[in-house]
Parts: sequence; structure tokens; C-alpha cells
Amino acid sequence: MTSRTVAVTLLLVGGLMVGSTGVSAQNWFANNGHHSDNRASPGLERLHAKLAELKQRHKRQADVQVGPRPQWLVDDMDEGALKTQLQSCRTDNMKRTEFSIGHRGAPLQFPEHTMESYVAAARMGAGVVECDVAFTKDRELVCRHAQNDLHTTTNIVTIPELNAKCTQPFVAADPASGTPAQAECRTSDITLAEFKMLDGKMDASNPMATTPEEYVKGTADWRTDLYASRGTLLSHKESIELLQTLGVKFTPELKTPVVDMPYEGDYSQQDYARQMLEDYLDAGIKPRDVWPQSFQLDDVTFWINEMPEFADQAVFLDESPITPETSSLAYMEELRAQGVRVLAPAIWKLITLDGRGEIVPSEYAENARAAGLDLIAWSMERAGPLATGGGWYYQSVTDAINNDGDMLKVIDVLAQDVGVIAIFSDWPATTTFYANCMNIK
Repeated sequence: MTSRTVAVTLLLVGGLMVGSTGVSAQNWFANNGHHSDNRASPGLERLHAKLAELKQRHKRQADVQVGPRPQWLVDDMDEGALKTQLQSCRTDNMKRTEFSIGHRGAPLQFPEHTMESYVAAARMGAGVVECDVAFTKDRELVCRHAQNDLHTTTNIVTIPELNAKCTQPFVAADPASGTPAQAECRTSDITLAEFKMLDGKMDASNPMATTPEEYVKGTADWRTDLYASRGTLLSHKESIELLQTLGVKFTPELKTPVVDMPYEGDYSQQDYARQMLEDYLDAGIKPRDVWPQSFQLDDVTFWINEMPEFADQAVFLDESPITPETSSLAYMEELRAQGVRVLAPAIWKLITLDGRGEIVPSEYAENARAAGLDLIAWSMERAGPLATGGGWYYQSVTDAINNDGDMLKVIDVLAQDVGVIAIFSDWPATTTFYANCMNIK
């Protein structure tokens, strides 16, 4: 199956109409709901049924729908010039933008790294969508945020024959002693075929669960399970096909393995890193449409040196703590000397408060730009309500954060003052809205 024969997708996702097939939404839902027998591989059937149905009728739809949330955030902003400017923006002619990156798709409300989540991100105008990449027991690549998160992001513990293969099969909590439930299920515990038997769900678990069915619950109250009735898992190759069909670009992240490498003695980290990018070459994707990422600098320099066609957009995800050394110009220049051109830290590392309590670029950000590095920030909409300071993602500016509208103030500083080239978001409609309003190219 080639990218030209793929045609995805009719989905009604969160009120966003996606694609066009001539099939009614009611019939689509009836034909693509959950199977009562998990062993029937419902996700695989849903995906392939839609690909087969649509391959002769594909019509890419590039219109963007951002929904009510961005304006809701604007209404929550403090009074000022930025709020006035954003209030004047119309939302009926939004365009897709590479400034807006779908972080794991649109996981504020959709199960992360699923077909449904990726489609939602594209419909919200994300010009780039992320597949975090992990490998299975048979060394196939799949989209998961971590190699060992299947127990919280899928229904694996509720499928006895697959739960039994987990590194740590589900063990019930003991409420009497307060001992929490245990489970750890890795992509490398199962084959690709077994992985495709699973359904994605919102990333959560109930630590005091006494049954597998209780364990897979626990979604945060500021997220929702409203759109979690379907969660079609994808291999990496399938994600490439889907995203190409949707007309968006790619930012795969090579996830750090939790197993010893070389895996089973002969599958090295470099094999893994090479395989991820070879999937794009095999699919005929132009390297300029791919932003490969890793938290391991060795992966990034491997791509730069061994796969130079991807060098310009290889992204180093920097999670080092802020110290005088790691925020210094010398540190940034050393990265640049190793060939790194794109640096992606957490939001809080790029901003700070000045003497008046205003949000401004941090020394880290200023030195990165001085060294000639492009910057990408992660991740908006990842925290819950911001009334109490925003939590981890806003830790450097907590004193200036007291309402959800402050999110747009942070985006404005990142875009206008820090000069980021893109922002990851769990709800890309917000970053799409801002980029269109402010004419970010």
C-alpha cells in the first residue's frame, strides 16, 4: 500500500468534521465502534477498513477549524493590547501553519498517538504532527510516548494473554495496606501484530485498582474520556501514510529505550535511529519535511553525521537542568559546533520574569539565539488550569500566571521576543489561532 493509495479519513472528532466520504457519520460510527472481543484487533480493522474504503475517493481537505477554545482563552486574558488584538481575529479562514505542532496529536482530549488524535491535530491546523517512536519485540517501530507506557495508554492489562507478556503483569492494589496496583507493559514485550490488537486510551491509571478494568481508568478531571471510545494505534509507517494523506509534515521522536541496548545483543541504538529515518526515505518523504527529535545528543549527532540529508532539521530535545554552564553561550556554541541547528527545551527554560514581574526571554534563550540555534518550545496545553501558577511547564514564571488566558501571553513572548520557530501543543487549535492572528510565517 503506497501513500497515494491511502485515503484517510472520515472522523467526527470533538465536533470537527474530518475528510469527506459520502458515508454518514452515523454509519461510520456504527461500523467502527469497539469490538466486544478485544482479540479481534479492532484498531487494525478500523484503520484498514477506512483505507480500503477511501483509497479511490480520497479528497484532501485543508480547511482548518479551531473551535471555541482559543476565543475562550482570549476572553480569560488580562485586559491589554494583546487581548484587544486577539479579540479582533476572525476564525472562519484559519490556515494550517508549521508554527503549530501537534504534540502526540491532540491529547488534551483525544488518546495520544492514535489515528483519531492525529486527525484532530491536522484539523486544528497543525502543520507538523509528532509520532514518538518505540520498537516492538519484533523490532517494528510504533507510535508511543514511551517504550514502557502501554499499561497507562492502552487497554493491554484487560487482555489476559497480552497482560501475561508484560514485564510486570497487572497486580491488584491492596486497599487494606495501602499498597498500590502494579503494572509495566512495554512495546518490546509484544509483537507488532499484538500491538495492533490494542486500543489507545487517555494516558492515566487508577493506582488503587483491584481489577484491570478499574486500573485503566483515572483520567484527570481537566481532560476527558468523551472522545476516548476509539483509539486506533498506528505503526510508525502507518503514521507516515496517514500524516502524508492529511497534508501535514513530520516530527518523529526517537524514544530512549528502557531495555539494554543493543537489544537482544545485536539491535544497536544506531540501528534504531537509522531505521526511524529510513522509514521516511522508503515512503518517498522529502527530508526537508521531517524534523527528527531525540533527548539523546548522540542520536542527533548520528543523524547529522551519518544521515546528513536530515541534518538541518535534526532537533535536540534539551532537558538538562538550568545551570550557569547549561544556559551559557559557550554551551550553545558547542552544540552548534557539533552540527545542531534546532534546540527544543521546555517552555519554562525559555522565559523568566524581569524586575517588574513581566515575562521576558531567559538567558538560556538569548544565548541560544546568539549562537545561531533555532528554538522550538514544548508543550502548551499540557498542564491543567493555570489559576494556581501553571505547574511544571511554567515554573520560571509562576508568579505571573493566574488564569488560563495567560497561556496566550506566554505564546506571545515565545513568538515575538524569544523568536521560537514552532510550539508543541496538546491542543493545536490554540497555537494555530495565535499564528494566524499574528501572521506568523
